[in-house]
Amino acid sequence: MLKMEGLKASYGEIEVLHGIDVEVSQGEIVAVIGANSSGKSTMLTCISRLMPITGGSMTFCGADISRMRPEEVVNLGLIQCPEGRQLFPKLTVRENLELGAFCKRARGDKGRTLEQVFAFLPRLKERENQQAGTLSGGEAQMLAIGRSMMAKPRLLMLDEPSLGLAPIVVLDIMRLVKRMRDEDGVTVLLVEQNVKQSLKTADRAYVLENGNVAAKGRPEELLASEEVRKAYLGI
Repeated sequence: MLKMEGLKASYGEIEVLHGIDVEVSQGEIVAVIGANSSGKSTMLTCISRLMPITGGSMTFCGADISRMRPEEVVNLGLIQCPEGRQLFPKLTVRENLELGAFCKRARGDKGRTLEQVFAFLPRLKERENQQAGTLSGGEAQMLAIGRSMMAKPRLLMLDEPSLGLAPIVVLDIMRLVKRMRDEDGVTVLLVEQNVKQSLKTADRAYVLENGNVAAKGRPEELLASEEVRKAYLGI
């Protein structure tokens, strides 16, 4: 579904992705884990076409997206839920959600999709007219995910959804990720520093280290390797 081959990216003269190969098949939850500055968010920024790539290729559902504009990628159904939520704090929950349906593929079904999101995330329905800036951290993250769902994603890229949340709330978010895949058929690329919860949630995982893929495989395979656990997972 999504395939990156030899993907390279640079900030000025400093190369930060050194030719990575990452693949996500339809219906999977694939985790990309790694420490700060490992290249995870840069990879997502490249996929969303918010920064140019300097080498390699990217395809989504057979289409070459390497040189597409950001809006073209969104209209294919490749949607990113950004790190830090990036909500509009003075707007209501409903208004934030409606802004998620701005793209061509989602605009016509906005009302129906909104009801589906409210049914899927009833807590947002309860706070429909509440300003986003007054929500708890967990509720704000649910709103950010709900806003992404309004764009009718075929593949949803989640950038650090557990950031700054209490462990019990992280569990709720990871359960939500699984429900989106199982009940709505959304393929998920999960970018995280939370190694344990990511490996419990994902079908497969890649470990990024200094802009390279240091390890990859199914969670049980990565956890079975003492070398990988000690060197990259910290467990």
